[in-house]
Amino acid sequence: MSTLRSREARAGPPEEGRLYVGNLDAAARRARELLLGKMKLGKLVDWGTAFSLWPVHFTTSCCGCEFAATWSPRFDAERYGALPWLSPRQTNLIVIEGTVTKKMGCALRLVWEQMPHPKFAIAMGACALDGGIFYNSYNIVRPWEVVPVDVFIPGCPPRPEALARAIVELQRLIREKGVASKWIEEGEREDKPAPIPKEDLCSWWRG
Repeated sequence: MSTLRSREARAGPPEEGRLYVGNLDAAARRARELLLGKMKLGKLVDWGTAFSLWPVHFTTSCCGCEFAATWSPRFDAERYGALPWLSPRQTNLIVIEGTVTKKMGCALRLVWEQMPHPKFAIAMGACALDGGIFYNSYNIVRPWEVVPVDVFIPGCPPRPEALARAIVELQRLIREKGVASKWIEEGEREDKPAPIPKEDLCSWWRG
């Protein structure tokens, strides 16, 4: 018992805890200046949209494997500010991976119409650019004839680095051209209007 008391006496009273929070008034003033003064609200929307991309992938060919590898631990595209999601109603980016037939063109347009504004599209691979090896098939449509495509990725198939580079390029377009803020203000993008397909792609579905 005496040994325990002697140890407590040597240790002294316990130290008080400290919490470093910085100058909250200065931080609040700085945030107010950015939001109301130096940084316009449109730029804030573009910045937030550029680094909050939620791609839904439209896989019809082998590019789907490269899409999966892009978000694997080796490449980790999530660090760029993009995370794949499942439901089109909670996404703002669609990545078209592969050949689009007339039947799949109907599905592509339906998915695109469900996505909320502002929304973007990336065409990945030679098949999505111009049909690839099926370029002269009777049942092929080009994705850019169905939805407005922002970035094209050549290759067969393109590597994950190419898709990551396309995401960075899309972010640059959003921030430099103010695509997201203009879309919200104007309702439609004047630079990328939604194309009208040459034929009714969903006629087989309607019956």
